[in-house]
Amino acid sequence: MPKNLQLLLAYGFFIIIGVACVSSLQAQTKAATQRLVLTGSSTIAPLVGEIARRFESLHPGVRIDVQTGGSARGIHDVRKGIAAIGMVSRALKPDEVDLHAFVIAQDGVSIIVHADNPVRTLSREQIAGIYTGRIMRWNVVGGADARITVVNKAEGRSTLELFSEYLQLKNSEIKPHIIIGDNAQGIKTVLGNPHAIGYVSIGAVEFEVQRGAPIRLLSLDGVDASAENVRQGIFPLSRPLSLVTSSELHGWAQQFIEFARSSQVHDLVRAQYFVPINTN
Repeated sequence: MPKNLQLLLAYGFFIIIGVACVSSLQAQTKAATQRLVLTGSSTIAPLVGEIARRFESLHPGVRIDVQTGGSARGIHDVRKGIAAIGMVSRALKPDEVDLHAFVIAQDGVSIIVHADNPVRTLSREQIAGIYTGRIMRWNVVGGADARITVVNKAEGRSTLELFSEYLQLKNSEIKPHIIIGDNAQGIKTVLGNPHAIGYVSIGAVEFEVQRGAPIRLLSLDGVDASAENVRQGIFPLSRPLSLVTSSELHGWAQQFIEFARSSQVHDLVRAQYFVPINTN
């Protein structure tokens, strides 16, 4: 065989091998960049983040991006196609029947005060009085002679909607001194102000109390605020924590939601002080 022909064949062989390697690398890169975006409730986000990490470890080709912003954002982003899955910490409303909700856990909402505050329980009427400005000092409800700092959730937060419904108040009737977004902000605000009162997820508070945070969860209607009482269905202020989609499930979204609802993540649910669901 002529030498020039041998060189040409060899050159062609290496080109073929090179193209094959590049194609293989591109295919691997594409497989490694499958991305699933979830947005919404800050109550659910820490739990979903843990579930996502476990899911990614089982599916190395998938990356899950968890973003907060409130339940309203989750609903909006799913409807607009910005996110594949929304995180919503309440039941769907009548005008949200176009969406599909999949409950992954149960949670309660508790009134919180600083541990130095001697008040241990408040009636529904007293809480409503505090949040509407009719009760402005702690000594009126058995506490110190100090002005109450009212901490409220921002518009669009499902915790605010649930809380307002419980007190039978319109949002416009609530007179806050401080407006916060997520649970972490609410907890931080109460930790920094012994005269503050707020309301956040029981799961989030129990997690922080376990770590030594000086916060007290107040009972409601004579029932202690605890994940156990939420599990038993006796705590008056509880809610479903759901993942929502705008269409029938398919692909990675379906696989992730099925995983998030399975017994494979019950330990993660309990670690966040939420109540696992029974899908049997």
